[in-house]
Amino acid sequence: MAVNTDLKLRNQVMYSVFVRNHTQEGTFQALIRDLDRIRGLGIDIIWLLPVYPIGAQARKGSQGSPYAIRDYRTTDPELGSPENFRELVDAIHVRGMRCIIDIVYNHTSPDSVLAAANPEWFYHRPDGSFYNRVGDWTDIIDLDYSRKDLWAYQIETLKQWASLVDGFRCDVASLVPLPFWLEARKQVSEVRPDCLWLSESVEPEFIVWNRSRGIGCLSDSELYQAFDITYDYDIFGEFQRYLNGQIPLETYADRINQQESIYPENYVKLRFLENHDRERIASFIRDPVSLDNWTAFLYFQKGTVLLYGGQEFACTHKPSLFEKDPFSRDSDAVLAPLLQNLYRIRQNPLLRHSTYSVRVSPDDFLVAEHRSDSHRLIGVFSVKGHRGTVPVDLPSGVYGNQIGGKPVEVRNGTIYSEGAPVILETGNTD
Repeated sequence: MAVNTDLKLRNQVMYSVFVRNHTQEGTFQALIRDLDRIRGLGIDIIWLLPVYPIGAQARKGSQGSPYAIRDYRTTDPELGSPENFRELVDAIHVRGMRCIIDIVYNHTSPDSVLAAANPEWFYHRPDGSFYNRVGDWTDIIDLDYSRKDLWAYQIETLKQWASLVDGFRCDVASLVPLPFWLEARKQVSEVRPDCLWLSESVEPEFIVWNRSRGIGCLSDSELYQAFDITYDYDIFGEFQRYLNGQIPLETYADRINQQESIYPENYVKLRFLENHDRERIASFIRDPVSLDNWTAFLYFQKGTVLLYGGQEFACTHKPSLFEKDPFSRDSDAVLAPLLQNLYRIRQNPLLRHSTYSVRVSPDDFLVAEHRSDSHRLIGVFSVKGHRGTVPVDLPSGVYGNQIGGKPVEVRNGTIYSEGAPVILETGNTD
């Protein structure tokens, strides 16, 4: 585990912004005008999807994927100038938030400045043509990190950006060698000692598939040596399979509990219900009460919370990566009051230093607990929106629900859930 990972990350909420599709204008300047609203949700960190020029060769769609990058060292003129970008970062900082940017170091667009200037830094077929190792990513070509001069260029690029931004979300970091990431973290710390490193770690199936083809692919445990946060993809498949009715809720809960034993004590997971690569959670969960419960459970989990721009509106449409496709704001941000309430709960110091466990009660109630000595937070989440009696390990008495403050009676080791999420606290010595 990265030795200087700040466990305050377990109290924090990150908001992911796809600049092109965040507003009708799709620019840095338009995003600045939305920052007060975003901050008001209870946001600590803004993660910007790639802000660089997009390649034209082999482009997908009319706009192209922001992950098919032509030049790592400047901004996409469609989004704004480098000076506009600096103004955006300054505006984020003025509002008390940090800004991290996407780094896409496994590949570039086929017409990137690096492919033109340094073709030897890429993988080639026997006929000399560029290629990528995944296959279906047809708009990109893969970099070859056996070249140490490539390392120097990439790390220098990181140091340039680190003079401005607060950290990096590293795309498909599992396909880039661990020694590179370790060296990058070491050198970037000279520019920004508190730089935040978020890894897009990958699904277990993707790791095994790549290794079976002789392609190195890093596990979460390996990535934690260089990164502060890894994705929740190690268990996200179980979450999706539960929603699709393929497995019981107990299977998903067991996988969450397993994380407490297989990762370092100071591990930080990125907890999310949706992101730019996954379908909107509101497209799966149509019942508002059930969605409230899953959202509250998200905020109760151990790690850093991720919201994808538009999630607060309960959007059901996932914006295209390849077209201008802003998310709809035709309705109010229906989840905003709940998110604001949950953000207050998220500041509880117990969430930084706790033993975390999850169990399932009949009728698909998730009962989760953070514990440290006598200080406990217990959450009861009716993920199907049902009412029912739920066992809780608490003395009889009346407790205040941390979500909204409504009294909750514990009687003979049970509570009666009316379907809304419940978070109870006991033993707090602060």
